[in-house]
Amino acid sequence: MSKHVAVLMGGWSAEREVSLSSGRACAQALRTAGYRVSEVDVDRRVAQKLAALGPDVCFNALHGPFGEDGNIQGLLNIAGVPYTHSGVQASALAMDKPRAKRLFAQAGLRCPDGKVCSRHDTMAGNTYEPPYVMKPLNQGSSVGVQIIRQGDNHPQLADDWPFGDQVLVEKYIPGRELTVGILDGEAFCVTEITSKRGFYDYDAKYEEGGSVHLVPAALPDEITNEAVSMAIRSYEVLGCRGVARSDFRFDDTRERLGDLYLLEINTQPGMTATSTVPEQAAFRGIGFPELVSRMVEDARCDL
Repeated sequence: MSKHVAVLMGGWSAEREVSLSSGRACAQALRTAGYRVSEVDVDRRVAQKLAALGPDVCFNALHGPFGEDGNIQGLLNIAGVPYTHSGVQASALAMDKPRAKRLFAQAGLRCPDGKVCSRHDTMAGNTYEPPYVMKPLNQGSSVGVQIIRQGDNHPQLADDWPFGDQVLVEKYIPGRELTVGILDGEAFCVTEITSKRGFYDYDAKYEEGGSVHLVPAALPDEITNEAVSMAIRSYEVLGCRGVARSDFRFDDTRERLGDLYLLEINTQPGMTATSTVPEQAAFRGIGFPELVSRMVEDARCDL
């Protein structure tokens, strides 16, 4: 009998639609690989749904709060159902951007200067001189991210801003957008991402034709090796497992070689048709059904 895999998708975060796309793609690939698959649109009755289904493994295709921040991982630990991707601690740390940045800095990884600011101070301009980047403390897929450039007004965060009273403000790093996918502690390759929008935002990530992925990125060997090394180190620092993705900015705007900056690590990277991790796996000769199969076979609970 093949394993019964419950693919967890949807949820109620701002990334619900992305999660549904990831989940459906992964479910189809798992069926192709021969698994028995149940698609679970996660709501607050997820524990009862899983108890009724009785899966052998959960494939976590959730994005955003609850699915990516250690909550669903803790529930599955209690239920004793093995699951893909990172465990509670790594998931919670990666989702908490300021805390992750502190750990990366302690490990000697170069990150953009940044600080946590109140919404009031950010709107008043009492943070950094432009250009700078403002982002929620615990969202993914570039949800809520704004770049404030020279000459722009400071961000106006409406009273119904749904991401809390504090934001992370970082110095803007000019240059190129790079990303490195990791599976079980080994990097796939480096991808450069370009967008006609000039910013790899939510729409550029998920709209058809919104971005171009250059696989592998045309970079000096020194920068490629540094990106791979920093990606693996960030994965180790937080204690990640399974699939993850580290994102970078490479400042090549000066005459010298330039500096590479780690932005964050994503423990639940997108698995849609436009996602970088499946593309990188394919570049390394790992097809999508094989990739998700390996993730399922390596699924486990926290010890």
